[in-house]
Amino acid sequence: MSEAARLPEKTFTRTWTAYMVSARDVLRCVRLAFRKAAIGVALSAMPFAAPFAFAQEPVAWTHPLVFSTFSIAAIDPRTGESGVAVTTRVPCVGNGVPWVRAGVGAVATQANTRTEYGAGLLDLMATGLSPDSALRRMLAADTGSASRQVGVIGMDGRSATHTGTGTTQWAGGRQGRNYVTQGNLLVSGATIDAVAASFEASEGAPRHLADRLIDAIAAGHAAGGDARKGRSQSAAVIIADPRPGRSRRPDKVTAFINVCEHAEPVSEMRRIYNAISQTLGYRELQSFNGNDVWQLKVMLHALGFYRPAVTGQLVRDSVATEYSAEAIAAVDAFRAAEQLAGPRLGSPAGLVDRETVERLWAALTRAGKAESVRRELMDITAVRR
Repeated sequence: MSEAARLPEKTFTRTWTAYMVSARDVLRCVRLAFRKAAIGVALSAMPFAAPFAFAQEPVAWTHPLVFSTFSIAAIDPRTGESGVAVTTRVPCVGNGVPWVRAGVGAVATQANTRTEYGAGLLDLMATGLSPDSALRRMLAADTGSASRQVGVIGMDGRSATHTGTGTTQWAGGRQGRNYVTQGNLLVSGATIDAVAASFEASEGAPRHLADRLIDAIAAGHAAGGDARKGRSQSAAVIIADPRPGRSRRPDKVTAFINVCEHAEPVSEMRRIYNAISQTLGYRELQSFNGNDVWQLKVMLHALGFYRPAVTGQLVRDSVATEYSAEAIAAVDAFRAAEQLAGPRLGSPAGLVDRETVERLWAALTRAGKAESVRRELMDITAVRR
């Protein structure tokens, strides 16, 4: 099996569950389906993957496989990363278009998509062939080359792009420093120009390659993107990083986000990237303050977890409604006593969810203190006009 890696694990969103599925195994099983009555899908696991599930290739995929789309394949010579980002109006674009290999380069194969270009071009470049020579060799052996669109880049920054005469307009490609971008069935060439301008503007900036590629695809999408409207969309980004300690995977893939179907897949790809990288701004940060915090302190005090040395009722001081570190520690101690997951098991510190509140009242009832605490809290929970 080739060492080439294209999004080896794919995210299929089904309400709250994300299934990580091996794309190569999907294609293998599709071929097997012609000989058997069912399609079996072997699942690849990742450290934080969801439980095993079963899936098949999207029904909307055609034969031959066609991805009218735009993409960018690029490298970062500073880090040694190689990557591809892509979006289209066909489901699960990450399953067929993007290919990367650590220390070798990246490939985007689209239009009348021949996935063999991915591993094939990377294999040829690994032997020392330039991207241009490798692409010419594969095109020469391909009777359907007129319907193909391919972009390829090596780790030395050399690149090549091919847009066959049979691809749907607008179609074309552009090469630049450390990138190659191409697209077909686009509103206009402004899409590719916007992708290129965005990537060039971030050259040399202290940013990760995935971050820059997502921005470049977003710029192309904003400039018109795919000419088709009213169809489901997908987007993907994949990065290979040869640096030690960057990936736990033998293929050195780090970021791999495949939005198989979404109304706004490019924005969703950005949201996912920001969330998994915990980039500032991906969530709202705040310090909680309010009467519910004071109620929590009163309940924890009655149970001996908050300021146990204070006898009688707590005095409502100037910081009574602040969710302080002291209150958070008391919550964690209570949850531990109730055998609820705490920070050591990955739950947030100071987590007070509905179950925690129910456990607090149950503990107060067992201690014979629920009624007295409710009386103490009546005044602060009263609705006034």
